[in-house]
Amino acid sequence: MNNIRKILVPVDFSDTSDKALRYLSGLIAKSENTRVTLLHVCDPELSESEQESMEKQLSQLARQWVESIPDCQQQVQCGGLIENIIKIQKEQRSDLILMGTHGSQDEAKETNTSKLVLEADCPVLVIPANLKEFSLKNIVLALGENTIDNSGGLQALHDIARTFDATVHVLTINRNGTRPSIKEENQELLEYYLESLLYFHAFPQNSDIEQGISDYLEAHDIDMLAIIPRNHTHTAKPSEGRLTKLLTMHTRVPLLTID
Repeated sequence: MNNIRKILVPVDFSDTSDKALRYLSGLIAKSENTRVTLLHVCDPELSESEQESMEKQLSQLARQWVESIPDCQQQVQCGGLIENIIKIQKEQRSDLILMGTHGSQDEAKETNTSKLVLEADCPVLVIPANLKEFSLKNIVLALGENTIDNSGGLQALHDIARTFDATVHVLTINRNGTRPSIKEENQELLEYYLESLLYFHAFPQNSDIEQGISDYLEAHDIDMLAIIPRNHTHTAKPSEGRLTKLLTMHTRVPLLTID
């Protein structure tokens, strides 16, 4: 992964964080010179001795993973979780944020991870807590009918797919029974970023986009879902990110949000 050199991993010492680190070790196994920063954000009301205890726990966690994640830095910050993740990502110019999630079925309850993917200005890779093993053979790029606004994030998808020789399914849900057409601008970008990969287009029919994506993932043994959030768009009216939030909360496979 030539363009993913710095990865920021927020951890809270839970099983979910452990799953994320296990996935990370598989993701960077074929890469060299990848720097990983483990970030723990703690309550600002903790005493100095309690903060020192957090730092020791983080150092122990880094040593636990040093064999599979050799270049591993640690940071403890106090304050708001999302604010600190974004601050550290910008300071370190991290190429990717990788974060575990429990998910949620309560659509009215926004999770920390669903907030992060909408606010971060870099690719975020979300690892669901129920993920059993690392695999990267098939990746879905869910693409709407809008023009791709920020194409730079497609480089992260390219790097991951190329590293693992994965097939990319460019998925557009057919909502009204008439096969959607791929905009010429989008097709040119896809050809540029995916030209060295095996990829094809798929247009399954479903009136519900989220359900259509979910059904396709299950039917085709997909290992990763990539989406392009439209809440940061510059050339069109930004969306509220509802679909991105739902996919983040409900995903059963790693979810790469490209920004």
